[in-house]
Amino acid sequence: MVGTLPVPIVFELPDGWRSVPPDEVGTPDAAFVALNTGSSREGFTANITITGELREDDAPLTAIGDEAVEKLRTAGAAGVQLGRRNEVGSAENPGLTQAVKLTVGLKGKQVDIVQFQVFMVMRDQQAPERRAVLHVVLSALLENQFEHVIDGFQEFLATIKPERAA
Repeated sequence: MVGTLPVPIVFELPDGWRSVPPDEVGTPDAAFVALNTGSSREGFTANITITGELREDDAPLTAIGDEAVEKLRTAGAAGVQLGRRNEVGSAENPGLTQAVKLTVGLKGKQVDIVQFQVFMVMRDQQAPERRAVLHVVLSALLENQFEHVIDGFQEFLATIKPERAA
């Protein structure tokens, strides 16, 4: 079953990316998945996933980022290492970016993957204590893939906005 987002959003995919059903690529919890069509290497295609959650606690984004790293460890990824982390945005629209390196088994061999994780907060206008936290993640091979797709991912991030009611 495909996940849903806690808030409706709109965005545009950059050239070279195409959306795919999350169930078809083994990410049933994701609400959205896109693949970079020209990036397949060693049986891995760079991808973007979007998930989200409603939070009624006041956990800082760094704690939510830590939860995401721990989730990777719990899921069985090896060598999970948190790299650079930056708080971005404003007090009204805070965000967090973090780079995470992990090792996964792929077609019988171990490969290093990097995830560039972005956490974006969108507050409920009627109940400001409730906030939606979007998790937007780029996953790519560390070698020969990440540097070719990061610019497109950043273009994609710049287009994400709350959907306006008609």
